[in-house]
Amino acid sequence: MDSGSTRDAASSPVRIGVLASGGGTILEAILADGLPVRLVAADRPCRALEVAGAAAVPTILVDRADHGGFGDGFDRVGYTRALADALGAADVEVVVMAGFGTVLEQPIHDAYPDRILNTHPALLPDFPGWHAVHDALAAGVPETGTTVHVAHLEMDTGPILAQARVAILPGDTEASLHERIKAVERTLYPATIRAFIDDLASRVVGGAPSPEEVTE
Repeated sequence: MDSGSTRDAASSPVRIGVLASGGGTILEAILADGLPVRLVAADRPCRALEVAGAAAVPTILVDRADHGGFGDGFDRVGYTRALADALGAADVEVVVMAGFGTVLEQPIHDAYPDRILNTHPALLPDFPGWHAVHDALAAGVPETGTTVHVAHLEMDTGPILAQARVAILPGDTEASLHERIKAVERTLYPATIRAFIDDLASRVVGGAPSPEEVTE
């Protein structure tokens, strides 16, 4: 992250927490845009934590392994509470999902009502769920895309903030189409996050927004 991006992030009155589980490519785009990321939290050891560390952004591992792992014994509500507590301890005000692989329960929405953003590789409401790229190819539609939306408890619902279309080309595979969607997403998502937090900041006079001030 260059010095200009660092100054931009430091000057913002809205603090972002990013949730990640994988390679951190979305996180890299968010950091490159200079957005004010104050914490990166992961649900498992992953490269995203290394990306954050290299950018001098604080990190925390709220490991699923400590809450039952990935089997039937996973305590989803307990895990969600632990993650919300970690974000709250860092004074995070907006939560951004960036390839986060754990479906969260009500406590995160209680802590951050209408302040959790997500990106999805389809033009919602079409093709919700984990297999959106596969489903678009199977449906034979001429185009799909990416959606940035406010996350609600039900997966892939909530107000749509931005969308971008991506054509499906002859011979596309799931991998090739997904890569083109991700290329668009890495531009659309940071721009949409910035517009969202700028709107929050514009509604606050005299300092950083409290949770009460930014709730719709």
